[in-house]
Amino acid sequence: MRRASIFLLTALTLDAPALSAEESWINLFNGKDLSGWVQRGGQAVYTVEDDTIVGASVVNTPNSFLCTGRTYGDFILEYDFKVDARLNSGVQIRSECLDTPKQMEWNGKKIEIPAGRVHGYQVEIDPDVSRKRLWSAGIFDESRRGWLYPNDGVTGPQGMAFSEQGLRIFKPQDWNHVRVEAVGDSIKTWLNGTPCADITDGLTPRGFIALQVHGIKDDKSREGAQVRWRNLRLKEISTGNTAPVNTLTESEKAAGWRLLWDGKTTEGWRGVKSEKFPAQYWEIADGVFTVHKTDGFRAVGGGNIITQERFASFELVADFKLTPRANSGIKYFVQSNLDPENKTGAGPSVGCEFQLLDDDLHPDAKLGRDGDRSLGSLYDMIPAATTKKANPIGEWNTARIVVQGRHVEHWLNGQKILTYERGSAEFRACVAQSKFNNIPNFGEWPEGHILLQEHGDKVHFRNIKIRVLPAG
Repeated sequence: MRRASIFLLTALTLDAPALSAEESWINLFNGKDLSGWVQRGGQAVYTVEDDTIVGASVVNTPNSFLCTGRTYGDFILEYDFKVDARLNSGVQIRSECLDTPKQMEWNGKKIEIPAGRVHGYQVEIDPDVSRKRLWSAGIFDESRRGWLYPNDGVTGPQGMAFSEQGLRIFKPQDWNHVRVEAVGDSIKTWLNGTPCADITDGLTPRGFIALQVHGIKDDKSREGAQVRWRNLRLKEISTGNTAPVNTLTESEKAAGWRLLWDGKTTEGWRGVKSEKFPAQYWEIADGVFTVHKTDGFRAVGGGNIITQERFASFELVADFKLTPRANSGIKYFVQSNLDPENKTGAGPSVGCEFQLLDDDLHPDAKLGRDGDRSLGSLYDMIPAATTKKANPIGEWNTARIVVQGRHVEHWLNGQKILTYERGSAEFRACVAQSKFNNIPNFGEWPEGHILLQEHGDKVHFRNIKIRVLPAG
């Protein structure tokens, strides 16, 4: 018997979430070696001494970053640092490093981020006594927008007050303790127990942690200057239903994002075979979009839902949570047979698919070729990277799909896991070997719907957001 849909429209609570005391601390550093860390950017030297990570500056190399292999969204981060007075440094949070260049607009200004450049929020280590600027635990937006807090310069009221406080609480040539709370679009810092920065900014909701050694250009007087970190620990925060899900921050709005699902209604979505939303399988409750298990019966088309709109070049993000042995997917460039321009004759839900799968328990993970039906893969065509970092079944993960003209990327939890060019010889070879080989022009349509798949298993979705991109 199939489950009827239940639409429980629950208002979202936008209060600051209570920090769960049940979560356990994670040691980011094992005290012995740099396992789990990856160096990006410049060639500063990172070593381990007495349970401490030591970063030493090198001339003629850009900013260097020692990055965690995992990404983190909402968390409390604590660490101790000691820094040479000659050196500027910092700790990146919610940061990224992309294989391809990225462009963004901010307050009418275009910002170019080169490929391979670490960018994102940085909690400063800034003991610039000579300039009377002591902004440690301030927040700097590395390689993007610059200072976020203080935001009015060395001589501005906020900047001067921050330096005056820094003179009181910063310990030169000694260990200092930093606490960072990043929950939703709220980021707060403390230095040696004193509150410092407090901003609301949701431009990057998730990313890696990184330890920076600032570049010193050709200044040999600062070569070998060191910054040290110890007691690096992180507590991931479970915010439950009080998290500000299905909302947009002012930063996201400024960057062109909009909600693809409002978190409350079925507006903007319909069934594949009907202009109406399916009467079965789907439920809305507490800001979560859930497709229910159908007792082993997979709906033939009618259970899948698609957007009313069609999209060409776009960036899509969506949180998803799988149940054990679940199979589902997020499809794009979907060609519905309700559309008169659809010439494929191949059914109502044909499109490229970001595979959602329990890789450990579902047999589909071992089918196909080289894992091309596993989580995050372009289903039945291109496998996701084996280095992907998925959160456990029953926890939220974030899918990101970037389409810019022919260029397509799949991301999982802030990590790019595959890329391809639609219409390339390599892409067409993948189509020829797939189950889609009899569909003319598969994956090369100029636009299409976005689809959430009903595949007979229970899967949850939330925070479905999109922004339109230039064709590239």
